Amino acid sequence: MCMKSIEEVGKLPILSKQQGSILLEGLIGILIFSMGILAIVGLQASAMKTVSDSQYRLEASYLANRLVANIWTAGSAGIANYGLPGGTSPDLALWLADVKTRLPGAENKAPIVLIAGDATAGFTATVTVFWQTPAETEAHSYTTVAYINTNP
Repeated sequence: MCMKSIEEVGKLPILSKQQGSILLEGLIGILIFSMGILAIVGLQASAMKTVSDSQYRLEASYLANRLVANIWTAGSAGIANYGLPGGTSPDLALWLADVKTRLPGAENKAPIVLIAGDATAGFTATVTVFWQTPAETEAHSYTTVAYINTNP
């Protein structure tokens, strides 16, 4: 019978208890790393959605203000031709076509242009543009209001 020293006897159980701990630590490390990567991918997707939303908002702002500029230069006799629905201005038809090509879902909900007032008191033009991305259920809108004084 072989006698083991006290030091050897104390070390044996510790080694058997620690077997596989490196593998377990490695798996936990991979799990934590994977969760971090998934969080970063989620942030990236959220950032991309925010960028596309801001792009459409910028396009809607540009289009609405461009129409207000056209209304402004139309003069008091031509301002009434810019109301929507029912406007007869050739510039309005070109503008509507541009809205439909630049904004997603704009063909489903037409822009609204309200012209109020008269030549003596001035006109108020309210332009509302709508858009809706395929992934969303509700339409977004941008509205601008301009006061147009035709008296010099």
